[in-house]
Amino acid sequence: MRWRYWAMLLLCTGLASCKSFLQESPEGTLDPAKFYQTAAQVAAAVNGCYDGLGYVYINGIGVSVCPGYALEYITGYSRRPRPSGFEDDQFLHLDKLDPNNSRLQSWWNATYYPVENCNSVIEHVLVTNVVDDITKQRYLGQAYFLRAWYYFQLVRLFGDVPLKLTSTTDINNTRIYRSPRQAVYEQIVKDLLAAEQCGLPWQDQSGHICLGAVKALLAKVYLTMAGYPLKLGNPYYQLAYDKAMEVINSHNFSLFDHYADLRDPAYQNTREHLFMLQRQATVAPSYIHEAYLPYPDQPISIQPAYGGAMAPAQAFYDSYAANDGRKAEQAFFYTRFPRYGNPADTIVLPAPYIFKYWDADAEKTGRSGENFPLIRYADVLLTAAEARSNLDGGVTADAAAIDAYYAVRHRAFPAETRPASLTTDQILKERCWEFCFEFQTWYDMLRTRRALDVSNGTMTNLVGYKAPNHVRAFDTTDLQFPLPLAEVQKNPDLAL
Repeated sequence: MRWRYWAMLLLCTGLASCKSFLQESPEGTLDPAKFYQTAAQVAAAVNGCYDGLGYVYINGIGVSVCPGYALEYITGYSRRPRPSGFEDDQFLHLDKLDPNNSRLQSWWNATYYPVENCNSVIEHVLVTNVVDDITKQRYLGQAYFLRAWYYFQLVRLFGDVPLKLTSTTDINNTRIYRSPRQAVYEQIVKDLLAAEQCGLPWQDQSGHICLGAVKALLAKVYLTMAGYPLKLGNPYYQLAYDKAMEVINSHNFSLFDHYADLRDPAYQNTREHLFMLQRQATVAPSYIHEAYLPYPDQPISIQPAYGGAMAPAQAFYDSYAANDGRKAEQAFFYTRFPRYGNPADTIVLPAPYIFKYWDADAEKTGRSGENFPLIRYADVLLTAAEARSNLDGGVTADAAAIDAYYAVRHRAFPAETRPASLTTDQILKERCWEFCFEFQTWYDMLRTRRALDVSNGTMTNLVGYKAPNHVRAFDTTDLQFPLPLAEVQKNPDLAL
């Protein structure tokens, strides 16, 4: 394995401007010890730690091709309208994954390059005296959170992975062994507990890490540790429930009233959005809007030719109840849209398409700067409900858990009454429908070993379930990605 200091840092002298937060400086090599000399340099280094968040969504892409889509393809609930290559097909059809598949390498790089930045920041900010103590602690909180985020991303996909907590100072000492996954999870928790104590604000509308995001991620980590593959059970379900309730009881966050608010630029980094991938149309554009346009080309946007990356499998779309607000036209999906330049003419699409990431500005300009959701308050609510229901043996009457679930459910079904009790399977179904195509469902399937059987709207065991777009049923070998072949070749110790 190769380790390097990735010296692409972001120009930023403060934390207020989103544009400066995302502005990149020229690439080059840099001795970190000579860099952390001014407050501006320290701020730039901290902002550089965020770089990996978008790696799988902005690197190695072609026309509607992106490594990140693999996480939705493998669930079996999506289809790719545009013709795909063999690497995507391995996920789309549930073919056996080839360790040489570049999608695996992209996910690997999306951890270890930014982790190297995080390690460098933690080491140097701990000893710097060029910023005051309050600022120093907040910088450390961001770096701890981001290191935990990157490792949490990787350990769920690959299992035992190298746990590297120091920056590389000697290129000859870069071959390290894999750590047991439980040790990786324990370090993730340690980093998040440290971030909790760093004085971060509950909310941060600049898009930087806030305390709400730290606690929300910690709740999700505990929930994952309680389930597969560690199966640590009730003590961790309790920790997940308690941590999610801290976020809920803070009253700093709330669900948006309307699904359209989720993609309204005026509401980015507020209310329901605890943590987002920051985008800006000219400096750091998003490709989701154009990638999810209909294919074959439909004249509904100034730039309609780049779509076809992903759409819901018809069976998944049909699994929503007819009166589910998320299925309403232009909520999560759409089946028709006004013709670009002639809105009086309605274009009927050949099948349902994803509307979650529609950008009204990009429809007219061809460039999207819309942020991408990474943690929503709806996730915190359903985490609390799921943890409590597991603690109570699969069915709960806990008022706080039911209130949390009902908040999400009520937005989708305003006429539905509050239930008196709640099952774990009800909550898992709600997660499938609420977080579709937000790159979360595969992680939920891994930790619960459950899948939504879209043919009858019930939860079923993941192993043995054949999803709509797959050529076969899931088996246990599908539940962990193989290590990228190139990494094993560079570092044979990874095979041990």
